[in-house]
Amino acid sequence: MTEAKKILEELKRGRISTDEALLYFQKQPYEDIGFAKVDMKRSLIQGNGEVIYGAGKSAEQILSIIKTMQKNGQERILITRLSDEKASGLQDVEGFIYHAEAGIGTLGQKKDPDGLGRIAVVSAGTSDLAVSEEAALTSEFFGNETVRIYDAGVAGLHRLLSNLDELMSASVVIAVAGMEGALASVVGGLVSAPVIAVPTSVGYGASFGGVSALLSMLNSCASGVSVVNIDNGFGAAYQASLINHMEKRSEK
Repeated sequence: MTEAKKILEELKRGRISTDEALLYFQKQPYEDIGFAKVDMKRSLIQGNGEVIYGAGKSAEQILSIIKTMQKNGQERILITRLSDEKASGLQDVEGFIYHAEAGIGTLGQKKDPDGLGRIAVVSAGTSDLAVSEEAALTSEFFGNETVRIYDAGVAGLHRLLSNLDELMSASVVIAVAGMEGALASVVGGLVSAPVIAVPTSVGYGASFGGVSALLSMLNSCASGVSVVNIDNGFGAAYQASLINHMEKRSEK
């Protein structure tokens, strides 16, 4: 349920007044803190609050954004592309947790899974772990039951096939692979769920920093495979979460 729906439900049940509901919708849509305009109405529009992209921001800037979000009622905050150095500058923030392998920081209580099914994150190799964990942690943050199937690439296909039950029962599959990126096509041929492919910048010289995997995934012969940008585990998980939270339509 989006924040706007929650407000309207509270109004309907008489738990808040008309004026209180009106105030919520009339509030400034963002707060300008000089170096950033922090979006306060993202959850109203998209159902999820704004996410902080940590790359290119200092720890002090990230801290200011966090305080602005919290002041405006956003208690659960996700920070992506966060370095160890910047994370150390946020350690005094109450409730801050740093997931070093994924470069992700979180604040606020963990959300209970409320999606329609499970999201499976499948990675080709251990070298893809950082991107895979970015996807898995993002998926969990947005309230999805998430299963991890790691180091299951096509170089040893039996490793993937031994997890068929988990793959075929997932509502969305995120396939993370570098090198030639073949994992996405193989998974796409095994499952009926949407597959979101994430090319990684893992591989030898001719992989061109993930471009080879990206082109392979874009040229997949398996139906139902879509592709995000290189190393974009966050983007894949966000899209997967949207799919997993689509409201069931009643049969007419």
